Amino acid sequence: MRGYAIASYHQEEDYPVIRTLLSDDAPQYKLLTENLALCWVHDGRHYKKLSPIVPYNVRILEEFRDRYWEYYRKLLAYKEAPSEQLELSLSAEFDTLFSSETGYAVLDERISRTKAKKGSLLLVLKFPELPLHNNASELGARQQVRKRDVSLHTMVPEGTKANDTFLSIVETCKKLEINCYDYFLERIRRSFTIPPLARIIAEIASKQ
Repeated sequence: MRGYAIASYHQEEDYPVIRTLLSDDAPQYKLLTENLALCWVHDGRHYKKLSPIVPYNVRILEEFRDRYWEYYRKLLAYKEAPSEQLELSLSAEFDTLFSSETGYAVLDERISRTKAKKGSLLLVLKFPELPLHNNASELGARQQVRKRDVSLHTMVPEGTKANDTFLSIVETCKKLEINCYDYFLERIRRSFTIPPLARIIAEIASKQ
C-alpha cells in the first residue's frame, strides 16, 4: 500500500513534487524523493549517546567527536564558498575519517554506520544551499507537539483546520517578528496596516 501511495505522489501534477528532502533518517522518508539528505546533528547524537566506562574508550570517543565536529565545520565553510576541488577534498576526508578503527567496538560500529550514509550526508557537496541539519523544522513543529500533549487532539475536522490555521499564523508571525495579537486585531478591525504574511515572506525571499 505504501508503494502505491509513493508512486501516486511522484505522478502528482497539481502540486509540486519535492525532489530533495532533508530528514533525520526515519524510515518513512525513504523513497519519497529523488534525493534524501540526512541531518548531521541527528547523526552526531548517536555518538553522544555512547557511554564508555573504560578511560581509554572515554578518551578516544572524545577525540573522535572533536574530529567529527571539526569536519562538520568544514562543510559549513564549503557552503559559503563551494568549489570542485574542495568537494573532492571533503569527500576523500569523509572516507578517511569514517574508516577509523579505534579498538572501541561500539564506536567503530557507529563510525561504519555513518560511513554507509555518505551519499545522503554529503548531498550538500552537490547542493550547497542545503542545510546540514533539520533543527529548524523540529523547532517549527514543537508548538504543535506541545499542544497535542496538553489537549490530545481535536474532535472534528473543522477544529483541526482551525487549530492548524491559527497555530501556523502565530508561528509565522513569531518568525517575522510581528506581534500576532496586533496582526489578529488588525484583521478583525480590517485596518490592514500590516501587509499579508505571504507578501512579507516573498519580499524577504527576494532580498536573499
